[in-house]
Amino acid sequence: MNVARPREHRVFAALYDRMTGPLEQGVLGERRAGPLADLAGEVLDVGAGTGANLPYLRSASRVVAAEPDPAMRRRMAARLAGAPVPAEITGDVAEALAQPDASFDAVVFTQVLCTVSDPDRALAEARRVLRPGGRLIVLEHVRGSGSLARWQDRLTPLWSRLIPGCHLGRDTAAAVERAGFTIERAELFDPFPRWVPARPMLEATAVPAT
Repeated sequence: MNVARPREHRVFAALYDRMTGPLEQGVLGERRAGPLADLAGEVLDVGAGTGANLPYLRSASRVVAAEPDPAMRRRMAARLAGAPVPAEITGDVAEALAQPDASFDAVVFTQVLCTVSDPDRALAEARRVLRPGGRLIVLEHVRGSGSLARWQDRLTPLWSRLIPGCHLGRDTAAAVERAGFTIERAELFDPFPRWVPARPMLEATAVPAT
C-alpha cells in the first residue's frame, strides 16, 4: 500500500507541548500512566509525537516510537536520554509500518487515530505486528452523540486545518473492532467544557480476536 508522507508541521510541533501542557497535567498524564505503566516486553508507540508516552512506559524491555513528522521527531529525540527504558525513533507511517509481523507485545495509540488518513488500515497494521496475546492500548477523543456529533461533522474541515489532520467525529471503538480486535476494557470520559468539540475521550484495552 502506498501512503503519502505527512507534511512537516514545524510551527505546530514547536507549540504542541505548550498547548497540551495543562491537559497533560490535569487529565492525560494520569490517563497515560494507568494503561502504559505495566506494559512489558517490546512496545510500539504509533504516532508518538513529541514523546509524551515515553516517561510512562517503565516496564517495557524496548520501545519503538513511530512518528512520521520530522518536526515532531526532532523534539522527541531530546527526550530519549530521559526515557526509563531503551527507546528508538522511526519515521513509520501508521498505515504502513516497517515492522515485521508479530514483533511487539503491545501497540499504543494515544491522540493519533484522529489524524491518520486511514484508521482502519492503521489498526490492521497494529494487529499485524502484535504477537499472539499482545495488547492494543487506545487513548483518543472520539465521536460524540446527538447535537455534539453533528457539530463535530460541521467543524472538522476547519478544525483539521488548525490541528493538522485531526477529525473530530471518528468512531474509534468501532474501528478497533473492525480491525479484528476484541475490546476487553473501555471507558468514555469527558474532561473538557461543553464548548470543546474534541470530546468525549475513550480509554480502551483490546486484544486480537481469536
